Amino acid sequence: MDNPVEEHSPTAQTPVLNLDNVPVGVPLEWPIVDADGTLLFATGTILATTDERNFLFGHFHPQRGDLLDAATQPAPESDAHADPGSPLTLKDMHLEIGALIGVRPQVGSGAPMHPCRIIGFAPNHALFVTPPMHDGRMLPMGLGENIEIVAIASHAVFRFVCTIEAICRSPFDYVVLSKPGVIRRLRERKSIRVRTHLAVRFGIGQSGESYEGLGLAKGVSALGMSLAASWTLGAVGDRLRLAFRLKSKDLDTEIETTAVIRNVQQGSGPGTPSTHGLELDQLDATQQMAMKVFVFDRQDDVVYWSSGLK
Repeated sequence: MDNPVEEHSPTAQTPVLNLDNVPVGVPLEWPIVDADGTLLFATGTILATTDERNFLFGHFHPQRGDLLDAATQPAPESDAHADPGSPLTLKDMHLEIGALIGVRPQVGSGAPMHPCRIIGFAPNHALFVTPPMHDGRMLPMGLGENIEIVAIASHAVFRFVCTIEAICRSPFDYVVLSKPGVIRRLRERKSIRVRTHLAVRFGIGQSGESYEGLGLAKGVSALGMSLAASWTLGAVGDRLRLAFRLKSKDLDTEIETTAVIRNVQQGSGPGTPSTHGLELDQLDATQQMAMKVFVFDRQDDVVYWSSGLK
């Protein structure tokens, strides 16, 4: 796949790119983004081969980032629907001390989820939780305010609303929430992933300041992904650096992390993408919550499997 550097005509002043606009073998003079503004290649990145350029145009809609209208935004996705069934209770959720939950104000559906943990239960089914944090500070909350919660339990994911009953400072910071209101089961957890079309920038190795290539995540789980690239990125056990954006109705999160290659399916021939099963191994609490919310909010695209990605 060692292809010679090609010469190209000057780029037209329009955001939409075609093959002739994108050089191979020389640094890019402007960033390349997808139609929704997601960064695909930063300024100065070098596309090494025509195969890599063909991959770019085969899976994305490349546009010049310096000319793209920043106000253009994709249409919001529809909200997930709850599974039908009889009313659920706190006991039915099988939540445990230390369970990770996401919290956001009920007013304003566009607010992001903020992670916190359950630290106790009261006999009346009230919940004791750590304060949700935002930018290193406690998320502003008021007594009597209703908040929406996504709870990641051992066997399923649930969504419900609680009222803030107390904000305590002694003997440590914690918040008391009312008994959950109507509980909706979002999805049974059976080692699931969701179908995606997610642009992922990657770098070879665990350390480095830049990303050398672009891949496509066709399937994502809470702790892994299936990443297609125009060439084989490494062997089982090798590490990659990843950068990608999780964007939906309820969140917009930039993720930068590392991953371990767990399996590789090489392309069937020259120019055919290789697929890599990756395990994400450097996610902090906020990133973990973002991954879980991203996965479980896409119920219609769930794919079940018995082995492979986590």
